[in-house]
Amino acid sequence: MKACYTVDMNRIAATIRSKNSKSHKLVLELDADRLERLAASFGLFNPEFLASVTRAEADYHAGRSHRVHMPSKIRAA
Repeated sequence: MKACYTVDMNRIAATIRSKNSKSHKLVLELDADRLERLAASFGLFNPEFLASVTRAEADYHAGRSHRVHMPSKIRAA
């Protein structure tokens, strides 16, 4: 059984589907223009956010990152 919902989030139409009612996974369908609007509303084009992504990529390539296997093990430095 497939469930299909259409929502209007701040004038951004999206379709959310689930394979069945017991599944915890959802599929969100957006076109490219709506995805850009959604990203802008979350602040993903903010210069500070973009700078932090650039720093994170540099840290990753320099080997200053590690995998987290349990979120409860994350400690503030």
